Amino acid sequence: MSEQHTAPHRRGGTVWALVITSVAGFMAALDNLVVTTALPSIRKDLGGALGDLEWTVSAYTLTFAVLLMFGAALGDRFGRRRMFLVGLTVFTGASAAAAMATGIDSLIAARAVQGVGAAIMMPLTLTLLTAAVPAARRGMAYGIWGAVNGLAVASGPLIGGSLTEHVSWHWIFWLNVPLGIAVLPLARLRLNESYGTGAPLDIPGTLLASGGLFGIVYGLVRGPADGWTSSLVLTGLFAGTALLTAFILYSLRAKNPMLPMRLFRSRAFSGINAASLLMFLGMFGSIFLLSQFMQGVLGYSPTEAGLRMLPWTGMPMLVAPIAGTLSDRIGGRPVVATGLFLQALGLGWMATVVTPGVSYATQLPALIVSGIGMGLFFAPASNLVMSSVRPKEQGIASGANNALREVGGALGIAIMSSIFSSQGGYATAQTFVDGLQPALVTGSAVVAAAAVATLLIPRSTAHTKTPTPSTEAAELETV
Repeated sequence: MSEQHTAPHRRGGTVWALVITSVAGFMAALDNLVVTTALPSIRKDLGGALGDLEWTVSAYTLTFAVLLMFGAALGDRFGRRRMFLVGLTVFTGASAAAAMATGIDSLIAARAVQGVGAAIMMPLTLTLLTAAVPAARRGMAYGIWGAVNGLAVASGPLIGGSLTEHVSWHWIFWLNVPLGIAVLPLARLRLNESYGTGAPLDIPGTLLASGGLFGIVYGLVRGPADGWTSSLVLTGLFAGTALLTAFILYSLRAKNPMLPMRLFRSRAFSGINAASLLMFLGMFGSIFLLSQFMQGVLGYSPTEAGLRMLPWTGMPMLVAPIAGTLSDRIGGRPVVATGLFLQALGLGWMATVVTPGVSYATQLPALIVSGIGMGLFFAPASNLVMSSVRPKEQGIASGANNALREVGGALGIAIMSSIFSSQGGYATAQTFVDGLQPALVTGSAVVAAAAVATLLIPRSTAHTKTPTPSTEAAELETV
């Protein structure tokens, strides 16, 4: 089995690949937070305790984060297009099952299966796009892909709230079904098949990594609700850490590991993955709390709150394609670092202006700065991830980066919710602000740390290039 089986790049094929992978990525990313604003309506229809409702969010997050690297490995072994079609089929079917759920347990089960489909589909979107786009135009392609995915993550509460408010909560899941049905035949006809190394699946590594991620993500998701000292949370965190440590030790000695540890000897690979984890930590936690601030303190409806956050959450649609083009010309490193510093500035600015009666005009500059920063991050970051490894390893690199982003998002919500609870609460508008301000300061500091991590990336990997044996060696060299 050869390393890559792809036809020569064609402009039409590039456009179709971009459309197909962007729509699929949008579907998977959207379902991270789309349920949050629909929870009261779901509880009214299906019943269930607060813990059950939280699992409608957590079941998806857990299976998605835990199986991302395994999904990428399946694509490398059995064909990326083939497994992309499998993942998209599973995701679309599970979305229909969630829409038709008649009880809270069946909804949670459908959400878990959705996460399985997304974990197979999502890392392969970036690999398939990379295979279809000439190296010279990848920055622009990553820009559009990143803009669509960033918008999906950030607009999840708006879309979920609008559909729930004006139609029905069922439609937050029905929305995926026509999209999936439309994309499936297009993907079969328009995407080229490609493979990774053809090595056998790493079953021990898969079990260790999946078990470790499950324990840690479970502990992070349940910590704020169950308490950080509860037995299940502590067991999840400690067992997850032990399993991930065992995974690292195993991968150092394995012949064909799922995630070769030597990749982390590359400053480019290590730096951009550290930056991605920290960026999502600060961004997810901030969006989670600010959307509640706009609704619970300022009195906006879910739709109104989502619209007012568009200068932040919608900005990637405008900025990310420009950022992708810039990364082609000057390299991804300075663009990503600038974006992260702007995101940190925006969050810090927001922390200084939030009050129980703050006007929207006062918030707007901070939202715009944060939005520009987010838009500058997504496309060049994807470019740096994919250019930091050999072509045959791009699938697992994409899976690892997506897994770290998901873990970062779960960690951000958990950490910033804990800071919020320790310094404030939901009792009054003022106590909410008392908790929100230190949480936003923390988010700003974390994103600033992500910018510093980006600056550690060598300049030699800043530009996307067609890999050759000599450039591959340079990219993987320990600096």
